[in-house]
Amino acid sequence: MSAPVVAVGGCPNAGKTSTFNQLTGARQKVGNWPGQTVEKYTGNFTVEGATFEAVDLPGTYGLVAISEEEAIAATFLAEERPDVVVTVVDSSNLTGSLHLVAQIAEAGLRQVVALNMVDVAERRGIEINESVLTDRLGVEVVRTVARSGRGIDELKAAVVRSLETEPQQLIIDYGAVVERHLGGLVERIIDQPEVASLQSPRWSALQLLAGDRGLRRRLDGVAGGAEIVAVADAFRADISKESTSDCEMELAEHRFNWIAGLVDEMTGAVVEKTTWSDRVDRVLTNRYFGIPIFMAVMWIMLRITADVSGPFLDWVDGTVSGPVARWSVGLLDLIGLGGGWLESMIVNGVLAGVGGVLVFVPVLATLYLCLGILEDSGYMARAAAVMDRAMRAVGIPGKAFLPMMVGFGCTVPAIYATRTLDSSRDRLLTGLITPFMSCGARLPVYVLLAAIFFTDAKGTIVFGMYLLGILVAVLIGLLLSRTALREEEPTPFVMVMPEFRLPNARTVGMLVWQRTMAFVKGAGTTILAASMAVWLLLAIPVGGGGTFTDTDAEQSAFGVVAKGFAPVMEPGGFGEWEQSGALLTGFIAKEVVVSTMSQLYNVAGEEEGEDDPGFIDDVRDIGSTFVEATVDTFKAIPGVFGLDFFDLEVDGDTALQAAVRDSFEESSGGRGALAAIAFMVFVLLYTPCMAAVGAFRHEFGTKWMWVSVIGQFVIAWAGAVIVFQGGKLLGIG
Repeated sequence: MSAPVVAVGGCPNAGKTSTFNQLTGARQKVGNWPGQTVEKYTGNFTVEGATFEAVDLPGTYGLVAISEEEAIAATFLAEERPDVVVTVVDSSNLTGSLHLVAQIAEAGLRQVVALNMVDVAERRGIEINESVLTDRLGVEVVRTVARSGRGIDELKAAVVRSLETEPQQLIIDYGAVVERHLGGLVERIIDQPEVASLQSPRWSALQLLAGDRGLRRRLDGVAGGAEIVAVADAFRADISKESTSDCEMELAEHRFNWIAGLVDEMTGAVVEKTTWSDRVDRVLTNRYFGIPIFMAVMWIMLRITADVSGPFLDWVDGTVSGPVARWSVGLLDLIGLGGGWLESMIVNGVLAGVGGVLVFVPVLATLYLCLGILEDSGYMARAAAVMDRAMRAVGIPGKAFLPMMVGFGCTVPAIYATRTLDSSRDRLLTGLITPFMSCGARLPVYVLLAAIFFTDAKGTIVFGMYLLGILVAVLIGLLLSRTALREEEPTPFVMVMPEFRLPNARTVGMLVWQRTMAFVKGAGTTILAASMAVWLLLAIPVGGGGTFTDTDAEQSAFGVVAKGFAPVMEPGGFGEWEQSGALLTGFIAKEVVVSTMSQLYNVAGEEEGEDDPGFIDDVRDIGSTFVEATVDTFKAIPGVFGLDFFDLEVDGDTALQAAVRDSFEESSGGRGALAAIAFMVFVLLYTPCMAAVGAFRHEFGTKWMWVSVIGQFVIAWAGAVIVFQGGKLLGIG
């Protein structure tokens, strides 16, 4: 017997995902929704020995979907009909949250209401009598504070109790005109058994009158479905004629009037108190100070990412290229496989490739930590509200800012996040500009080159790259909104602003862990496959002498292809075949750029000629250098704010850094720093990865995919050439 399914739903920013995380703990898994590539989070929890399967639904304001993400939640509830729906309600915004509660009750689904963020409501002076909700809807109501785990055990117990009761269907009076037509449509649905079997006939009638596209699609293949849809369309037109507004508005007005009465019963006359969050909001969302504050926050975040994580970057690099490389060679010698192609594959393929990327895990973990703090504190929503004004001025929808911010982590979920936008035009425009946002996979390239050529200002250089990505995205959006994608009628920016709060360590830690492990998983699959492919192509001789695994890299199959591409890149100042080859593999994933450089410059196991220390000495050295890296990390924090209390020593270049420095100086005629900036600009602006290309094609079709890919390459090449050639003319570098 399968475990009962518990769907966790709620409006955006109501604490839905925090509730899901508290219910399931670490027992979560990530897959995809059926027929979708959007991530689906599921997990298990147990109560008194019974196991339940929890599903985290995308945030939605109601069951008549406007955005694609809302459609996923509505479809799941309609078609899968879970055993229980835990609806998470923002206690400080009952009117907005209870709209979803009412619709789930009207659908006849078994429901438990989590009255979340009761601490926020209490601070605002809102007293809630939850027994009113229980009496009116026949549902269990539990007070919770999901961030701290308060009320979660009671919520689990309520889920168990709810299974012992039959769900009650809520009946709202929609007025004489609507009820007359609604009753007639219900009778016709009952006369069609296959249609009536899908869900409650009254709920089906309500959804059809509200124009629910999901239900209309389901009825396409059902006997009698087309006839029901035709009747519903006729009734919709009749209601609009007989009422003061169209049918959808008539339904919404009566439902919200019902909800307003319910809220009055639950709370009475409320005089809300001004909280410290309200006072902070006056500054953070100020029309004059909001954008400068946002820029300052981004600058601090990227300075922390680039500077503070540096000591751990050096520690991982020393561990992989030193002890791990020596141990691998020693193990192969021990089993009699040393010195051959297998050793070359392990050291020059796996370790040089994947190891070269794993070096940057501390950098990415730091980035995800900063983003997690901004998200959980509620600042991201405020940044979106602030940027809405500026973005609308250039024709970009305000809601586009959220997918763009997701793009700082990864472009793929950012493209799918465009589903939260309301119109197809807004989704396409946002999808076209989001790839210009600097994803975390590009960060290793920035950090590598900035550490080589701009040691004292690497944080500022990285911040400049992120800022340039935003600027290019805005300019491209402005061009498209004035030409191919003109805005017919602006859609309003609607967002429930969460309480500004101190980040929860557990929530932020889980975000960092999930995102970092996703990157490490990529290093173990896509990057490993790409590294092995590069190694194989480097091992195959094409021109001159040499044998398999014993050929000059420039005369290998990879070298020949890269040399053919190099002249295209030469105007940008990086026309060496190694640099061009790294950019070619960057089409697969930006992480591979650094790993390819590690392989092409052959820096793995650079200590091979020295006397190898013993295994115990290696382990002792790994531990001592880890402690040193931890101490240096804490010492580096004041430097982010210009307070240099400690005289930190700067280590010399690693083997990879020295090789890259020499290559860029040679390819640019002594203007290595300028060529490095141009190279970073190209990495910033060309196609993020093949996964992003696949996501874009899935969302917007093949034609627009090619427009995106070709357009990004042209813009990237032009940007790099302008930077390098313009810098030469000005005597820079």
